[in-house]
Amino acid sequence: MIARIVMLTQFMGSDKPSARFRMYRVLRLFNLSEGSRTSMSAINGKKVAILAFGAMLKPALEAGEALDATVANMRFIKPVDAKLIQELASSHDLLVTVEEHQVMGGAGSAVCEALANLNIHKRVLLLGLPDRFVDHGDPGKLLASVGLDGQGIQNSIRNVMPE
Repeated sequence: MIARIVMLTQFMGSDKPSARFRMYRVLRLFNLSEGSRTSMSAINGKKVAILAFGAMLKPALEAGEALDATVANMRFIKPVDAKLIQELASSHDLLVTVEEHQVMGGAGSAVCEALANLNIHKRVLLLGLPDRFVDHGDPGKLLASVGLDGQGIQNSIRNVMPE
């Protein structure tokens, strides 16, 4: 099923959000809270929510479609959208953060801090670059080598989620 995704961004000082339309396979759209700076793309899943940061949206959408997982486009790391994180945590068994950055001290850590501040105890899988030197080369091949392509994200999630 193909549907339009409305990506809304509330700009500071603006009364009207700008809207961009993209085509993706979706089952549900989330309503953004007033003043939210996070855009939302969604494939509505029941068990897993993937929070994609930056360039990781495309592989996250691929993985989300294959796994029937919700995918959120977390366009900004700071300030983190705690309301969206709270909503996703309340409706999913596992949160997965995906970023093209080291996991230690990255966006996934900010999500974990937000959950702790909200006193939410939820299982979180942090996916990102390993804390080591990664060779230079073709970005797609390098991301695949560290499990940050669509298939690698699927495999990581399948390893922690029982069927």
